[in-house]
Amino acid sequence: MKAVRIHGFDAVPVLEEVADPVPHPGRTIVRMQAATVGHIDRTVWRGSFLRHPPLPYTPGVEAAGIVIASARYDIGQRVWLRGSGLGTLFDGTWCEQIDAPDGALGVLPDALPMTLGAAFFSPSTSAWVALHEVAKLQAGEQVLVTGASGAVGSLVVQLARDVGCTVTAVDPHAEPPALASADLLIDTVGGGVLSAVLPCVRPGGRAVLIGYTAGPTLQLDIAHFLQRDVALLPLNMFRREAEGRAAAPELLARLADGRLHLDVQSFALADAAIALDWIAKRGHRGRAVLVP
Repeated sequence: MKAVRIHGFDAVPVLEEVADPVPHPGRTIVRMQAATVGHIDRTVWRGSFLRHPPLPYTPGVEAAGIVIASARYDIGQRVWLRGSGLGTLFDGTWCEQIDAPDGALGVLPDALPMTLGAAFFSPSTSAWVALHEVAKLQAGEQVLVTGASGAVGSLVVQLARDVGCTVTAVDPHAEPPALASADLLIDTVGGGVLSAVLPCVRPGGRAVLIGYTAGPTLQLDIAHFLQRDVALLPLNMFRREAEGRAAAPELLARLADGRLHLDVQSFALADAAIALDWIAKRGHRGRAVLVP
């Protein structure tokens, strides 16, 4: 089979012929139909993630496909894949046949395209958990969202409005942001944007921190920050994966019937390097997926 391989951190991905996986107890082999290229994949590829597979390795933490060998799932079952070490502890999903732990799989509804099945988990569950589990969102609240054109940000906007909240998308290029006081900030970009927007959260409000594409550091006027008493709440989806998986069926149903929308951009498996560059470009919309 063909698989994308990384032979050195930050090295150009190479499409190679490798041996087909062999069935083992507790694992399922899936014929890949779509595999997501995300920021976690990029971080692992650059060697700056907390954990990574031994080199050389096949990247990819998310995918969707069809079961071809399994003791738990029916042959031909449509599934999505995420977690359990895929692409972080061992070889991932950027290959024609994925060897995955049974626990990494979930059933994919027939109504959902494979590209959406591969791309949905990280952004939709991050948005859901950020709002409902971390921030404890209440109907009628005022919500600010940075990076609202991105995958996570766009889903945060949709989910918060669905609850009856007033949502304002933050323009990261505004100097300074001309925004009213908000009960909650969902920040997906970090850096200077977060520093500029944080004072717009009312005293006693909350800010959930999801990403740091605009920079990994935050400068605070501690005296001013303490007086405002705003709670900074980090979102770690590795710790909260069980909550994300519990929300997945509802999120898949909303994507299938159109209540939620997520943009997806497809790339050939051989174009993994192009997809990695695309997700790093400012202003790109939606998620990148590789298709065989």
